[in-house]
Amino acid sequence: MDFTFTEEQQAAVEAAKAVFSGVVPDAVPSPALTQGAVAEEFDRPLWAKLAEADLLSLVIDPQYGGAGLDPITLCLVLRESAKVLARVPLLESSAVAMAIQRYGDTELARELLPAAGRGELVFTVAANGRTGHDPAELAVTARPGSADSGDDWVLDGVQTGVPWAQNADRIAVPAHTGEGRAVLALIPRVHDGITLAEQISTSGERFAEVRLDSVRIEARAVITAEGAWEWLRELLTTGTCALALGLGAGVLAMTSEYTGKREQFGFPIATFQAVAVQAADRYIDLRAMEATLWQAAWRISTGAGGALPVSGDVAVAKIWASDGVRRVVQTAQHLHGGFGADTDYPLHRYHAWAKQLELSLGPAAAHEEALGDLLAAHPLG
Repeated sequence: MDFTFTEEQQAAVEAAKAVFSGVVPDAVPSPALTQGAVAEEFDRPLWAKLAEADLLSLVIDPQYGGAGLDPITLCLVLRESAKVLARVPLLESSAVAMAIQRYGDTELARELLPAAGRGELVFTVAANGRTGHDPAELAVTARPGSADSGDDWVLDGVQTGVPWAQNADRIAVPAHTGEGRAVLALIPRVHDGITLAEQISTSGERFAEVRLDSVRIEARAVITAEGAWEWLRELLTTGTCALALGLGAGVLAMTSEYTGKREQFGFPIATFQAVAVQAADRYIDLRAMEATLWQAAWRISTGAGGALPVSGDVAVAKIWASDGVRRVVQTAQHLHGGFGADTDYPLHRYHAWAKQLELSLGPAAAHEEALGDLLAAHPLG
């Protein structure tokens, strides 16, 4: 078996490293010292550089001006972005673009995807539901419009914790019909009946509660294909695992550098057995996060079968990502001592982002429960 990445995927990683090399995690105020959001906008100059390097169009089909690469490539780029805490909606916008081209109306794809690849149009997605604990599609109802309104849909409900909502052009909102079927509506941020209420994430970024009050939207902007929302949710979760892996790798590198320079009793503390063992345990966490991430991304990319549905591999990846990234940042804080809590040093920012990623789209316990249900429904044997 060949586990190496393709030439195109490796080229994407090199391009991403070049773009993100100029990003510093402390370019915005510290979330620990800021009341409210650390910035009104995401990093627009960085977004423009990503577009210029063709990294926003990587996963968009060539017919829409992209490279047509797969979710594995997206996860590779996301991993690099998280190492420097890049403040861009790369996961949300890319994932929604892939869902549109895979399940959406062809005319809508022709209208939206070229602009998205050029960075001129930004997508986000409401994936947390009303409370962050219930399935997101149950937070909003979708019903066909009245007879005199043609094929329009009408949506009502509330979605919480929607990232970058105030700055996105379209918000992908999952909803359920009267028959219990999940649909995915692409709603313009400025639209009759939609209200955004300010929320702040653990990492200090602007989120929003999105309230929909009889929002009427044209039929072609509502993706009704079977499995569309489920596929997008699994891609978002896998992408979140890639962000956790990149963040963890960045933190472990910081810890290695610090413990190699910090001396006690005339020796670098990295040479002390207790320090080395803790660092080694976190390295093992990262390798497990990596292996489970690529398994999930490969299943999504190829549609390959397995003993469990792809959601099982996604659940395993998220369990490792949630628990692993928490352990990595906690050990880093411990090994840095008081220096790790200094707001002039970037480690505390990584800790805040790690907590946000740990709980995003469900903590480890929620995915353990989902995995248990899958194992009960698909006995291995």
